[in-house]
Amino acid sequence: MQEFKAQTMKKSSPGTKGGLNAEIQARIGHQLRAMYDDVVRQGVPDRFAELIKKLDDPATGTDTTTEGRE
Repeated sequence: MQEFKAQTMKKSSPGTKGGLNAEIQARIGHQLRAMYDDVVRQGVPDRFAELIKKLDDPATGTDTTTEGRE
């Protein structure tokens, strides 16, 4: 993992096509982490949790793996 960080944090010259210097990469990473941390903290809505429970419950008797394959 550290090798990957070292490769991505190498400074590139300003004229390099498609290259971002280490400072810009660090800022982008920080902003992305801040944005996705907020999303993760929101959790799963109750209706999604209920749907997942229904799909996982074998007592419902619905087998979607063979529907429409005859």
